[in-house]
Parts: sequence; C-alpha cells; structure tokens
Amino acid sequence: RISVTDGCNLRCIYCRAIDDPCDLVKSFALSAEDIAKVAEAGVRCGIKQVRLTGGEPLIRPDIVEIIERLAAIPGMEEISLTTNGILLNRLALPLARAGLKRVNISLDTLDKAKFFRITRGGSFDMVWEGIAAAEEAGLTPIKINAVVVKGLNDDELVSLASLSLKKPWHIRFIELMPVGNMESWGDGFPLAPDRFISKQEMLSHLSELNLEPDVTKAGNGPARMYRIPGGIGMIGFISPIGEHFCASCNRLRLTSDGFLRPCLLLDREIDIKESLKNGEDLVPMILKAVSLKPKGHEISSQHYPKTRHMAEIGG
Repeated sequence: RISVTDGCNLRCIYCRAIDDPCDLVKSFALSAEDIAKVAEAGVRCGIKQVRLTGGEPLIRPDIVEIIERLAAIPGMEEISLTTNGILLNRLALPLARAGLKRVNISLDTLDKAKFFRITRGGSFDMVWEGIAAAEEAGLTPIKINAVVVKGLNDDELVSLASLSLKKPWHIRFIELMPVGNMESWGDGFPLAPDRFISKQEMLSHLSELNLEPDVTKAGNGPARMYRIPGGIGMIGFISPIGEHFCASCNRLRLTSDGFLRPCLLLDREIDIKESLKNGEDLVPMILKAVSLKPKGHEISSQHYPKTRHMAEIGG
C-alpha cells in the first residue's frame, strides 16, 4: 500500500477531523521517482502487487506518471488504486492506458443527501459517473468499499449488497477502524462508543439475502467473500476487529510522508526519507519493516493508533 498524498478533495467524517483544513495546496512529500524506487525495492523483496491510496490519489497531477513508472518495473504483476471516485470520470481511461488494473471506489451510502453529509460536501453523481467510467475503461472487477457505521448507514446494507445481483461488482463492507477518528464527528452523527458494528452483526442485517460463502479464490486480500444466490457479483467483509485477520496479513504501508508502517493499527514506523535522499539500498529497510510486523493489533486492549489519521496511512 503506497499512500501518494494525505490530501483529499473530500473530508469524510471517519477519515478527517472536523477541524482538519485538508490543505490540497501543500507539496507532495514523495516524488514519482521516490515512489518508484520504493516499489522497485519491494519487488526485489518479493512484493508483486502495489495499491495506490491516499488521501485521494487522483488529486496528484502526476498520478498517471506514477502508474507508468510502477508498471515499467520488471516483476511487478498488478497495480491497483483506491479512490473516492470524484475525479475518476475523466481519469479512468488514462489510468488504464498507463497500466492500472483495478480500482476500489469508496461509497458508503446510496442516499445522495447522506453521502453529502458523510463526505462533508461530496457529489454522489460524480462518483456514480466515475464507477461507470472505470467499467468502460476495463478497471475491473469494480470493488465498492463501504465503511459501515451503526446508526448511520447500517440500514443500507441490503441495498448496497443488492448491487451485486445484476452487476459483477465486489461490494465490500468494512468495519470502522479506530484510527484517529475517536473524536466528535459533529451534530447528528453517532458518538464514538456507539459507532462500531461487527461483521457478525452485518451478516445478521443481511440474513434475508441468504448469503452463501464463496469458495472461489477472489484474490489474496483480507475480505471474506459471499454471494447472493443468483447474483453475478460478490460481497465481502473486511473485519479487522470483529474477526481479525492479522495472522494472514501480508501488507506493508508506505505513508505519504515517507515512513514504512508494518501494521495499519499500530503506531510503529520506519523513516526511509533520508535513505531515499541519499540513494541508499531500500531492501534492508523493507525487510526490517517485515520483521517488525506484530502478531496482532491491540485494539481489544483499548490500544488505539493515535499518531495519524487514516488519510495519512492509506488504509
């Protein structure tokens, strides 16, 4: 996971503090060349797949160049990207031509007014147009990421899951992770102790759909996959808390400001900016980051990551 920026053109309630100015003007800490150097070192360590994240990666003016550089690395098998979809309508085809294979698109609700509230000003229609453009450009399978919050969008689980009946989309329900988002989200939103809903509770909400576990291999990600009988798409659950997958985690994260983070949910990082600047071999630092991966996170012990918001890490 490579976060190419912590800036974003939305300010989603669970990702940005209510008073975060979300400065889009600030410079990007890592250049396209820096990002390619880290990825190339990762490939030499055996990493074959890179996902670009943010913030919102599509706000970078050089995002197409970044993908071209990554696609040119010998041994790189797949480049994917997570986006809020706002800019995808005009960028989907250039991204695909540059070497991007797949996109994950964040969409927490099908209610336009609720979408505006959750994103603090975003346009549902622009995201929907972006999804159509991604399909047209062949960035498939389309994966729709919905962070589920009790009392906010858990009443839409059936509607969101039903998108997989007639579309070959992967609808992925993500448990809310306590990463820099434990403060108030503002009037009308659930308080921190009342927000979490587990995978098990989500499945209960979806019982009317008679979900069947999917036995086919749909990638090596953390999602547990299901299907609605007769549906052509899939439904996944990413449950780092309710049914954590730490034992099988094979992720490293590069933050937007140049730190390798072995675990999303622990404040443990390795600064690689100086090594990048000096042209040093990054392989030893990547291997060190792998060695620092913990057996598991410590959320059950009320040890929450506190040094960064999710936008700075890349999810």
